[in-house]
Amino acid sequence: MASKPVNQRKLAVRSKTWIEDESGEVVFGAGRLRILELVARYGSIHAAAKELRMSYRAVWGKIKATEDRLGQPLVRRKPGGTRRGGSELTPFAENIMDRFRQLQDLVEKEADDLFLNAFTAGLN
Repeated sequence: MASKPVNQRKLAVRSKTWIEDESGEVVFGAGRLRILELVARYGSIHAAAKELRMSYRAVWGKIKATEDRLGQPLVRRKPGGTRRGGSELTPFAENIMDRFRQLQDLVEKEADDLFLNAFTAGLN
């Protein structure tokens, strides 16, 4: 079976955005965003870890590493014991999540535009 010529296929560019510090360590990216979204949804690091099929320790380690690299807390404990306690995001965490989503949207739109102009236009 012959495949379609390139100019008749629907092509798309994909990109991945993350933020690193000066030593190349990940500060924030889609994975950290997903962790914080789940902590916000469930009010629990443990529940977020379960949803992600990761250990609590691994999820907490990523949160802690990001907090250390940014110098700001992202998650705080909610008092209330076993039944009403848990975790909640700080305003700083909510802000960085919003800004990262905006950055992702801008990068994806720009990549799409560059792809259309630089790649697909030359295939016709």
